[in-house]
Amino acid sequence: MNALLSSHSRPATPRGRALPTWAEEIHLTNGLSHGGLVGGANVDQRLRQLARRRRGDKENRSDAFCLSLVNMLNPQRSLSEVPKMSAANQVERAVMEEEFNWLLKEEVHSVLKQLQDILKEASRRFSMPTTGLDGQVKQENFILGSTTMDQVKGVLTLQGEALAQADINLKVSKSSQVLHFQFRDDKQWKLQQIQDARNHVNQALQLLSSRDESYRFKTGAEVNKLMDAVMLQLARARNRLTTPASMTLPELATSGLMKMFSPPMPGDVMVNFYINLSKLCLAVYQLHVLQPNTTKNFKPAGSSVLHNPGSTFELNNHRFEVSHVHKVECVVPWLNDTLVFFTISLQLCQQLKDKISVFSSLWNYRPF
Repeated sequence: MNALLSSHSRPATPRGRALPTWAEEIHLTNGLSHGGLVGGANVDQRLRQLARRRRGDKENRSDAFCLSLVNMLNPQRSLSEVPKMSAANQVERAVMEEEFNWLLKEEVHSVLKQLQDILKEASRRFSMPTTGLDGQVKQENFILGSTTMDQVKGVLTLQGEALAQADINLKVSKSSQVLHFQFRDDKQWKLQQIQDARNHVNQALQLLSSRDESYRFKTGAEVNKLMDAVMLQLARARNRLTTPASMTLPELATSGLMKMFSPPMPGDVMVNFYINLSKLCLAVYQLHVLQPNTTKNFKPAGSSVLHNPGSTFELNNHRFEVSHVHKVECVVPWLNDTLVFFTISLQLCQQLKDKISVFSSLWNYRPF
């Protein structure tokens, strides 16, 4: 993974160069034009200084370059004034158009290739086959760690996007009795968050593969549209891993997860599994039934990722209160890898959009 990260941390270009320094400087001075200062002595002097920094430029070249920058950065210039541009200004425009065409033809495809490599690696993390076993996804065992006096212990077996087994020991608070539960042999629990994240990654890969190296991008707007679509899928994939779904207590009590265990869960215990960043979490709720004479001001709890002790709900004409909540979790290393891949990919997309915006800000009379 380190080799992959180092190779993609600073995107290379086919011609081994970044956006020209002078183009970046133009972008930095663009804010002055929108402040109404273009044409003033300070701006003109600054533009001349920027022009002189270009290697190999002569004084007359710098003067012409400064004049072209002032004209190009002037938001009041209309299309009718374009034919009146000086010859030197036309040369500068031709240079910038050449750079922009190179960006569309070469660097965009280089970035798309990097994105595909990273996202293929991220997709592979979601379902890593074990060699020699007909592509069967390998199982990984994780020991749950507790922060509540070890009242909940267990081992979870993760197989791709599914929990293949859960072996849980719960020490009941009042009696100190230890209850033992595990998944039935014929059952697996699908982790919807992982499944959704993988689907979004695959959709991003489909978008990228729809523009192979033979495709010719014609405008910067076309590139931005593709980057926006890819970034949307990546953001959704990341959000599925960082934002667990909220559920009400009745939804937890009636979910299919409660029917997964052998022996069956008692009526005063509920569990829930979810992903939070790179952690696989287990929440265990102990309940007690509320007596009818104590429910005068009964107010059921709403949706939440993790409910607090004292939360109440009603189910089958009975009212319950959460007496104890135990949360245990374990770190899944490959989930952390995928989050890193998402971050790198989003940065690459944004960097490409930023380069497009440099040229768009230069030619405000021409949409890119």
